[in-house]
Amino acid sequence: MWSEEFVENTHYPTSGAYSYQGHGQNFDYEAHTGDPRQDLEYERQYQPQSYIVPEVIKSFIVYFHKVITEQNLYEIQNSYENGFNKLTDRFFKTSPWPDVENIAPIVNHDHLFTILYKELYFRHIYARVSSGPTLDQRFESYYNYCNLFNYILNAEGPVQLELPNQWLWDIIDEFIYQFQSFSIYRSKVQKKTDDELDILKKNPKIWNVHSVLNVLHSLVEKSSINRQLEVYTRGGDPQSVAGEFGQHSLYKMLGYFSLIGLLRLHCLLGDYYQGLKVLENIDFNKKNMYSRVPACQITTFYYVGFSYMMMRRYQDAIRSFSNILLYIQRTKQMFQNRTSLYDQISKMNEKMYTLLAICLVLHPMRIDESVHSQLREKFADKMLRMQKGERDEFQQCFSFCCPKFLSPVPPNYDSASIATYSKEPFALQLRVFLDEVNQQLLLPTIRSYLKLYTTLDLHKLANFMDTDEDELQTYLMCFKHKMKNVVWTKGTSGLTGEFQSASEVDFYIEKDMIHIADTKVARRYGDFFIRQIHKLDEIVKGLKVTAS
Repeated sequence: MWSEEFVENTHYPTSGAYSYQGHGQNFDYEAHTGDPRQDLEYERQYQPQSYIVPEVIKSFIVYFHKVITEQNLYEIQNSYENGFNKLTDRFFKTSPWPDVENIAPIVNHDHLFTILYKELYFRHIYARVSSGPTLDQRFESYYNYCNLFNYILNAEGPVQLELPNQWLWDIIDEFIYQFQSFSIYRSKVQKKTDDELDILKKNPKIWNVHSVLNVLHSLVEKSSINRQLEVYTRGGDPQSVAGEFGQHSLYKMLGYFSLIGLLRLHCLLGDYYQGLKVLENIDFNKKNMYSRVPACQITTFYYVGFSYMMMRRYQDAIRSFSNILLYIQRTKQMFQNRTSLYDQISKMNEKMYTLLAICLVLHPMRIDESVHSQLREKFADKMLRMQKGERDEFQQCFSFCCPKFLSPVPPNYDSASIATYSKEPFALQLRVFLDEVNQQLLLPTIRSYLKLYTTLDLHKLANFMDTDEDELQTYLMCFKHKMKNVVWTKGTSGLTGEFQSASEVDFYIEKDMIHIADTKVARRYGDFFIRQIHKLDEIVKGLKVTAS
């Protein structure tokens, strides 16, 4: 159950003046009471009252409020995805939308609408305002999310609210992003004033990892989404186990998106096993709820693939990246009119191609031809350098495409090593990755020699490798070991699988002689063309039936 305890126990400092910045002006006022909510209300009294909301914005807000009140889902989606974004580009490209105090009178101080408006307001500040959010705004956005989730989770029965799936996904996605942003912000202490550090020290529960986990797990539990997914996978009716709350789209989709949010959060904290564990009831090989929201689908496969890579399950990682890159390749044109989404998808696309390149260097295997051609076109040089064993290239690629890792706890502001605290989570994950890479640096060279022979003297290969025979045998055993991965074969849990080898060559050693076999299966082009001919016949028959 969602708890409000961490909100009530959080306090601003009880002494010292504060400065609030709004509409390009600074307003200084006296010491705070120590109660964050009273202080925020106090700050609002110092908002400039002369600001007049433009008529076009006022009209949009009135209409947006109307369609949300009437629960007109189609118009809510249109206003959210088109109206809000078009007005943002026209009036508020790099400046904030009007404060909620200026909006509230327009909608008769509707409590729910002001919460939803503030969610959009703060998200816009994080994304577009050049100066970024202030410490006050980070705190107030946190309180607004508390109000939103309290409203949804603490109700005695399901709340009468329906929002588009895209908006529900964006709420969960932005909630985790703002937690990530705050964690990075508080860890960079060099540029902070003493007052800012003092506030951060006294408010360790603001954007605390436990409160974020609490929200996500509460939404999962309230929606009964795991039980619904179990029944759905078995071919049953999910509604039969959904319960009072899970039958409502709001709770069901928030619960589902929270599972993806938990995957992302665990990856940011470096717990890849737990990240995949929370998705054990989702079958990625079937069309599922996440396919309704492209950004959710792409995020899911990115973090699933990255988790597999860090767990040294390269075949599963390659399969995950190939599937989603093929999906992006086929659907990218659909998002060209939605600039922010298109830019986000393009960045993720670039990161996943880089991850795929790393995985294929460490574990070569066949992938879809269209994805492979894109990979050759964009990353041929990088892959060549990695195959040559250039450690710096691995490091650069990993730095570009990995998530922004976090520490789950606030920094010790009095520690002597505080200056490097913000870099420690990334440094740890990079070290784990490079340790694995170091063990495999010579494997591409060994593979290239083995592919040239059917039998090869051990001493001769040792001379080629500029090493002795004992060390070479160690490398050969390493080759055998690294080419064998746990691979998912069936079931919904991504953690299950069987040991398989995908190496193009296999070998055994007998009396100082290496006996090599090519295990590469030749492509059967005939079967492919026969399947396409059958598909074409079915299409032609269907057209004839339609025409008649």
